[in-house]
Amino acid sequence: MTNDEPPARYSRKEEDTGERLDRQWNELLQELRLAQTGTQILFAFLLSIPFSNRFQDAGNFTHAVYAGTLIASGLAVGLLLAPVSFHRILFQRKMRDRMIPIAGRMAAGGLAFLIVAISGGLLLALDVVVPRPAAFAIVGIVLAWFLFFWYAVPLWVRRATPSNGE
Repeated sequence: MTNDEPPARYSRKEEDTGERLDRQWNELLQELRLAQTGTQILFAFLLSIPFSNRFQDAGNFTHAVYAGTLIASGLAVGLLLAPVSFHRILFQRKMRDRMIPIAGRMAAGGLAFLIVAISGGLLLALDVVVPRPAAFAIVGIVLAWFLFFWYAVPLWVRRATPSNGE
């Protein structure tokens, strides 16, 4: 192989449809395990905030950002856990071929809400320690960072690489 040749593509030509579906489901579950943990911790932390005296004295902006952040976090938790319920209801019905694409969309939606929740949580914290315009600027940069690494880079790789049917 010369430096001009692209690296060999990974493929599993010997696996049958059932093995491929099992592998895809297991890969999705691994991804969900990572995302669920952080999302649930963020959600639990957010649930404790309104019970502090300082928060109760905060202004409308803080309360609105908090409400949006809590809702986004709750929706993220719901979507990231939804494949578990989906699997339980469809368990042993031989519907994995239909379940995987739908569960994958649930996970993608959960990750989108997670970005919103992280950005909102960051804005809540930064609004306390830096001037509000600086907080907005920092959150904008962090949001762009997430969008770049979570969406732009994978989409760029996806478009630049021929599909192998996976």
